[in-house]
Amino acid sequence: MTAPFCQPVGGTLARVTLTLLDWRRRVAALYADVRATDDPEAGWTAWRAGRDALIADHPDSPLGAAARETFTGVPVAPYDPALRFVVPVDTDVDPERREVPTAADGLVVLDRIGRVTLGDVGRLDVWWVHGYGGGVFLPLRDGSAGTTTYGGGRYLLDTIKGADLGGDDGRLVVDLNFAYHPSCTYDPRWTCPLAPAGNRVETAVAAGEQLPPGGWYSVSS
Repeated sequence: MTAPFCQPVGGTLARVTLTLLDWRRRVAALYADVRATDDPEAGWTAWRAGRDALIADHPDSPLGAAARETFTGVPVAPYDPALRFVVPVDTDVDPERREVPTAADGLVVLDRIGRVTLGDVGRLDVWWVHGYGGGVFLPLRDGSAGTTTYGGGRYLLDTIKGADLGGDDGRLVVDLNFAYHPSCTYDPRWTCPLAPAGNRVETAVAAGEQLPPGGWYSVSS
């Protein structure tokens, strides 16, 4: 559940090991369980527990070792069923391509493929991540950014990394209760892409992961 293309600052990625494969498998399994349940809140509860376990104990946790010693869980807003949407993707959008520079992989290409409308929250652009296999990427920077959530925004979907809530027939399941912070939220050694203009809304979304008092950087220091 790290952000796409997150890179350590000032250099290339550390040597990839099979622990990263284990992280990816466990993330994919968490989301598969969510898609399989008929009770979205129960799926969310299991997802929270699984995510906390990964951040607390996994070798590829984005949280630094010192901060993991006192980690008791990611603050999360209570589940709000009104913030779960099953919405069509409006593909009648002007094409836009973004090139995200990364330390290890050069330019990673994002193409806007559509837009979703999430009730009173507003509209968000949907992006396709190019690369091996590819996937859908849906970031969000809402009115809580910089106060109770990370200033660069959070992520709702990142299917290339397994964060996929489902959908069919041109629709996506977008549940704002599953909004999660990218790796750069936890430790300044990471860099992450910010939400583009089409993924920024003024409405504060009181759902999903929140920051601890002072933010994770203060916990890590």
